[in-house]
Amino acid sequence: MRSPFCTVNPENNICLDQFLIFLEKFIELEMKQVSQNYKTGTIRLETLNQPALKPGGVMVRSVYSVISAGTEGMKVKEGKMSYLDKARARPDQVKKVMQSVQQQGLVATYEKVMNKLDSLTPLGYSLSGVVTAVSSGAEEFIVGQKVACAGVGYANHAEINFVPKNLVVPVPDNVAMEHAAFTTIGAIAMQGFRQAEMQLGETACVIGLGLIGQLLVQILHAAGINVIGVDLSSERCKLAVEMGAIAATHPNDLRLLSHVRNITSGAGVDCVFLAAGCNSNGPAELAVEIARDRAKVVDIGKTKLDLPWEDYYEKELDVRFSRSYGPGRYDPNYEERGIDYPIGYVRWTEGRNMISFLDLVAKQKIRLEPIISAIHPFREAENIYQEMAEGKLEGLGILFKYPEQIPDLSLPTLLTINKSQIEAKGKVRLGVIGAGNYASSMLLPHLAKHNDAHLIEVATATSLSATNAVRKFAFERHSTDYQELIKAKDIDAVIIATRHSSHAQITADALSAGKAVFVEKPLAIDSAGAELVRQAIVRSKNERLQVGFNRRFSPLVAQISQIFPANNTPLVMNYRVHAGQMESNSWYLDRCQGSRFVGEAGHFFDVFSFLTQSRPVSVVARSLRPQPLKPDDLDNVAVIVTYENGSIGNLLYLTQGAQKVPKESLEVFGDGCTVQLHNFESLTIFKDTQQRKIKTRGIDKGQKEEMNAFVSAVKSGLAMSISIDSLMDTTLATLATEESLKTAQPVYLADYYS
Repeated sequence: MRSPFCTVNPENNICLDQFLIFLEKFIELEMKQVSQNYKTGTIRLETLNQPALKPGGVMVRSVYSVISAGTEGMKVKEGKMSYLDKARARPDQVKKVMQSVQQQGLVATYEKVMNKLDSLTPLGYSLSGVVTAVSSGAEEFIVGQKVACAGVGYANHAEINFVPKNLVVPVPDNVAMEHAAFTTIGAIAMQGFRQAEMQLGETACVIGLGLIGQLLVQILHAAGINVIGVDLSSERCKLAVEMGAIAATHPNDLRLLSHVRNITSGAGVDCVFLAAGCNSNGPAELAVEIARDRAKVVDIGKTKLDLPWEDYYEKELDVRFSRSYGPGRYDPNYEERGIDYPIGYVRWTEGRNMISFLDLVAKQKIRLEPIISAIHPFREAENIYQEMAEGKLEGLGILFKYPEQIPDLSLPTLLTINKSQIEAKGKVRLGVIGAGNYASSMLLPHLAKHNDAHLIEVATATSLSATNAVRKFAFERHSTDYQELIKAKDIDAVIIATRHSSHAQITADALSAGKAVFVEKPLAIDSAGAELVRQAIVRSKNERLQVGFNRRFSPLVAQISQIFPANNTPLVMNYRVHAGQMESNSWYLDRCQGSRFVGEAGHFFDVFSFLTQSRPVSVVARSLRPQPLKPDDLDNVAVIVTYENGSIGNLLYLTQGAQKVPKESLEVFGDGCTVQLHNFESLTIFKDTQQRKIKTRGIDKGQKEEMNAFVSAVKSGLAMSISIDSLMDTTLATLATEESLKTAQPVYLADYYS
């Protein structure tokens, strides 16, 4: 029953008591975080909802966070550059773009790049705070505990952060929270020290006396190492001496070499630490001048390293790199899933380096008061970054201080007023789970422009990505809890675009809630996931499911299907895919996500099923594998799939070819006709003695058409464009490939179904 005090707003169809409830919850859930738009360089203090509390981590209320003049200063500077200057600053990214153009085409690459540039990204990676919630798997922490946190994307400049447990360490009782905020940066200096493997009584020179350099001076001094400092700033040199350096001077000061000779009895320093951030080769040249024979040179900062070969060769200098906070960095097993390295094999991980740094602070071996230049209220963040961009922000250790109390964030969803129920009438009301680069560049743009689609809610694991999706695609609301999205009564259909391992569970949940579901491929990464979805369909009697096998919707593949009579003539199909080498830090290498092959193979098996209109019978797979043999190696795979109507599908999934080879090609033979598909750009048809070629304006793999098909099916209530049997066949054929590789035997899909 409506409240007697409820007044309806005819435009928004919302009453006063609902509005008051909304305001109350909005105030409760308000959280602020710094974001940067790399395309424009704009830095803003965003109002967001809290991040999701995931297993294996803790929710932390920030007390202090450190502004990194080096890392963040570089991001701020690059953000203000033109596109050309951005490209010059990141030649590694330009190389990736060019490779993508060759394989994916100019239009698709442009859309992905612009989407990536025009996205909100977090800043910050070192903070101290208080634990407000603990998830399963992180029970070593307790609510109310003081902690220090690390990690880009986790220890953000934000009032609330979710941080995986291996990036969180306890703060000793006698360490001030403003000092604990430096723990991550201290761990970077600590890892540089460990890479040097120095011994008591040796001499080191630290070139670059910024924040990391000053901390490194103190760590070296605490370890009984004689330290010489070098910096362009006389103030920083003076501070380094106060922190324990025997001497510190300008690199061009003639007294530098005499200091080195006097302290080392003419031998030269045992180790040189390059902690400067510059485009000059001066630090590398100075290092060889002051180093002893067979000394070490450890690079910590981002500086030019054009090593004078003859000089480094003559002294046989040992050049080493120090990677961030220590072992575990960039390893998702360590950082995201909380799998620690055994101490007997890896003594100093990034977490142990953080603890070691805090221990030195607690014992007053490291002093941070002289390093702290300023503490600013977090609400002034936009002004502070503006000063940084203008070169007005001076000092070493600059901190943000957060409000002592922030609103209760017990509810995960940021509610918003339904702006237009009237506008949504007659349209398919969509909820989207996951808004990464693929969804934001290949799916959401089509849905945002669709006349029969209305974007209601987006749910993502991080607050900033949800806010970014709202900004770009005009969702009505956003959240970090997909379960609440699935339950929402004003959502008809759900789009799932999360990482692979979560697809089966979310799909089963959404189907059980009675929603129509579009899930990006793969439907499942193992047979247990496929069975989970099947059971959800059986129990709910809900078959409103489509998987993102977009190739069949490509205009050129549609034309191929018209050439060969459906299920009439057996076909021989050769599909060659050159996937290319993956980067070492790609999440596709994470076996918990299935593998890249499991993620992509469904596309190609689905094309086989679409063209034959027949169900697969068996799968045989072989892999060109390096020694020693790895049974689960899914690179360079040859797969033969047989079909009930006698058709044969041959799939070559390759990674070892040349980079410029277009990604996909397909040949189909049958009924006196041959068709060749060239990377979705052109189609060549050979019939009898005739040849015909069809070209498209660009690479079109059918994403727009598959979105149209999904929305149309949901709105009309007609059958989905791909049957449940076909979706399951394709999923099981993919999984059968893995099984065949392991057993070196054919796998019959009837065995899976049984």
